[in-house]
Amino acid sequence: MDWPGVAAGLDADGCALTSALLTPAECGRIAALYEDDGLFRTTVDMARHRFGSGRYRYFGHDLPAPVAELRAALYPRLLPIAREWAARLGRPAPWPDDLGTWIEQCHAAGQTKSAQILLRYGSGDWNALHRDVFGDLVFPLQVVIGLDVHGRDYTGGEFLLVEQRPRAQSRGTVTVLPQGHGLVFTTRDRPVRSARGWSAAPVRHGVSTVHSGLRRALGLVFHDA
Repeated sequence: MDWPGVAAGLDADGCALTSALLTPAECGRIAALYEDDGLFRTTVDMARHRFGSGRYRYFGHDLPAPVAELRAALYPRLLPIAREWAARLGRPAPWPDDLGTWIEQCHAAGQTKSAQILLRYGSGDWNALHRDVFGDLVFPLQVVIGLDVHGRDYTGGEFLLVEQRPRAQSRGTVTVLPQGHGLVFTTRDRPVRSARGWSAAPVRHGVSTVHSGLRRALGLVFHDA
């Protein structure tokens, strides 16, 4: 993995694609987990809550091995970027070296629910711009992994990132998720240079309307809810 390239992409755009994290077969197996009710703590109907259209399911704490392994492997790679961003903004960096210790801190603060997500969008579905912030303890980066092939399994459904620039109009970034690749992106805000040094630019993300087919994705969040 070109982690310096990922860091540079995050600094430039607030998001950056990784190389392949999963094979097509592994993508298919993870996508099929959606049907196993015993793996999930809750299912969210997005239209009911006016979040958009489509459904996603939150895993319980007993994560399937591939999901747990991906999360544990990505955390130490993203940690130096998170700490660097905190330093630029003059903020504390409360994240320990070990993901398990950080999750224990989340639980001690009352954030006890798993926030790992399996998402499913059909034709006409979309996701409103939002942030996955579930409490006071927040890790500033998260990852979404595409499980289907854009243009073959579905059309539309691009990942959207909208950044409010300091004293300027918002900037939008559109990304197609290649199957098995991850997109690292900003959870809440990110440092951008300004005339006064570093400023925090608020960021939201969503998904454009799926025009046809089925779009599925795995969302990895590094704090609990």
